[in-house]
Amino acid sequence: MVNHIHLDLVGGLSGDMFISSMLDAFPRFKKGLAQVIVDAGFPDLVELETLDHDDGTLTGTRFTVTAIDQEGQHHHRHYSDIKGRLQDSNLDTMTRDNALEIFRLIAEVEAAIHGKKIEDVAFHEVGAWDSIADIVLAAHLIASLGADSWSISAIPAGSGFVETAHGRLPVPAPATARLLEGFELLDDGLEGERVTPTGAAIIKFLSPQRRLPPGLVLEGTGYGFGRKVFPGISNTVRVASFTVSKADLPWTQDQVMRLSFELDDQTPESIADALERLRALDGVVEVTQHAYWGKKQRQGFSIAVLCRPDVADTVTSQCFTVTTTLGVRREMINRATLPRQEVVVHVGEKSYRVKVSRRPEGYTAKVEMDDLLAAGLNRQEQESVRVQAQRLAIEQVENH
Repeated sequence: MVNHIHLDLVGGLSGDMFISSMLDAFPRFKKGLAQVIVDAGFPDLVELETLDHDDGTLTGTRFTVTAIDQEGQHHHRHYSDIKGRLQDSNLDTMTRDNALEIFRLIAEVEAAIHGKKIEDVAFHEVGAWDSIADIVLAAHLIASLGADSWSISAIPAGSGFVETAHGRLPVPAPATARLLEGFELLDDGLEGERVTPTGAAIIKFLSPQRRLPPGLVLEGTGYGFGRKVFPGISNTVRVASFTVSKADLPWTQDQVMRLSFELDDQTPESIADALERLRALDGVVEVTQHAYWGKKQRQGFSIAVLCRPDVADTVTSQCFTVTTTLGVRREMINRATLPRQEVVVHVGEKSYRVKVSRRPEGYTAKVEMDDLLAAGLNRQEQESVRVQAQRLAIEQVENH
């Protein structure tokens, strides 16, 4: 079982490099790729080849998809056509949905760059059958692995220019640059395109963490190679697979960013509004405030915001926007969280949402207070319903 996968972009990332690295780390998936192409509906349009590769420094796998020229090298296909074809395919649900989402991400940035509606976007390089196959196969491997989480190294930015159907474009290409917004880029001094639009879309889809989470055991590695050759470095992506160090732990482990600051020159009404805005941001886990007395006995408020690491910059920017603070402390925190789920139970004629958590000593439950209040019960009735609802919720979870 694979709990976590880390991508180390030594040379960069493209669709075929992603597939190559996955096949090198998990060779059991090699046999099923041809059937995926059949299920996708274009078995006569591409040829697949998986070879061992040695670049003189490292060894691994080189995977290629070659388009069979049946359409006079015509690569101009509309997003809507590809979307319809995938929706009508025989791909399994998860592979199909993954592929559709990756194509949607590319179509969105192309629409923004060219000022079009998303359904009117026409793909060029990404519309070639080999590129379509890369995305479908990457979607299949992601679905098949079922990893709980992903992480990624700094992403090599590259430099120079790349020739495209739209002409000569700077590296990273506009679509790639948009897809990589919010990610850490690295300038290692090497020229050339390091991440393709397909590679960037895969990264965007995976939404990987920027660092390895704690409590993991390395199980294996794999190396996937690309076509290009760079001086002094292997053009490869290394994939590392991990399992949780103690599989019997009753909690999961991850990381959150803690943003903290103090306010002593903003009114309580304004602070309340600001904190509600911060709570509403995507990726914010919790916002808390505590009163304190600072210099000259001035009363102030200490604010703490917990958020996912990948949105920390966006949330930090909003802290400066909606509050008067001049500085935000940022620290990565390891946390353990209990498995939980929300179930709906019926007591009498009314339904109640109950959050059930699995603790080391067993299950505990907590009914949603808003549901109790909405039921119009007095205090004694609320307590009676609370006990019944929580008991029913635990029984429901245990029986499943």
